[in-house]
Amino acid sequence: MKNEKITKDMTINSIIEKYPKSIEIMFKYGLHCIGCHVSAFESIEQGSLGHGMDKKTFDKFLKELNQVATKKVVKK
Repeated sequence: MKNEKITKDMTINSIIEKYPKSIEIMFKYGLHCIGCHVSAFESIEQGSLGHGMDKKTFDKFLKELNQVATKKVVKK
């Protein structure tokens, strides 16, 4: 299966289902949306910005999610 790019319009649930390791990145950024009933309908951008994340931080967060999706996680 070829990994697709995670986009800002994907629902939180669809990201978690396809890329379970994304949960670690979500927790790192303070998003604890895993069990939320809205996560099936809310995009990752809506959820992030709705919880107070600024656009610059969201862009960094999305980049890290895509590193997990493509298994190119960079250790710092």
